[in-house]
Amino acid sequence: MVNSDNLDQILGQLERATALEDLFRVVYAIRDVFEIDHAVYHWVDAKGDQYGCGTYSQAWADRYLSRNYIRVDPVIVGCFQRFHPVDWKRLDWSSKTAREFLLDAREHGVGNQGYSIPIRGPNGQFALFTANHTCDDATWAQMQEVNGRDLILVAHYMNRKALEFEPSRTPDTARQLSPREVDAMTLLAMGYSRSQVAESLSISEHTLRVYIESARFKLGALNTTHAVARAIGFGLIVV
Repeated sequence: MVNSDNLDQILGQLERATALEDLFRVVYAIRDVFEIDHAVYHWVDAKGDQYGCGTYSQAWADRYLSRNYIRVDPVIVGCFQRFHPVDWKRLDWSSKTAREFLLDAREHGVGNQGYSIPIRGPNGQFALFTANHTCDDATWAQMQEVNGRDLILVAHYMNRKALEFEPSRTPDTARQLSPREVDAMTLLAMGYSRSQVAESLSISEHTLRVYIESARFKLGALNTTHAVARAIGFGLIVV
């Protein structure tokens, strides 16, 4: 069971969050406190635009968006029809498309177990908070029994805070990149690799990812390349 002090610390971090990059830090804290492989928050607005923050690899995030997996993902499809938390094993993975999607996800580091919490917000907003791990069924069932209520609490706190940063709710969000986000986007536009950017800015690659993901969200971009292009288009960076 998660220590109550650790849970209070996570909820406190969410309450104090003032920008999207704070949420990226929180999901890593959630992953570590609950001792799972991944924690992911993924939301979709009424227009079908999707955003998210989580601990999956950047390669999987980019692939998911570029292949428009939201249309075939059994977790999204199944949870959209439900209001209660769902164990992934209870979803329909029988179609060829679903099996191919699952294989691709596993190859990109997604675990064999998942617990997703559907959340519905204003103006057609739909979100999922997911705990993901690699373990046997008995271990995963025990995790859900012990930590299920705490995960639901965290999910709804996360959604409430994320709504404050939704692009459609904040005019001219794309013009509000932080100085560090501008630096990161500029160096990427100049052809630097992620490791070179991190070294140039004297930060870790993990911290760099936080800046890049935050900028991508603000710019409404599908991936990092798209974010760089939009940043140039908005006149936010000059190369």
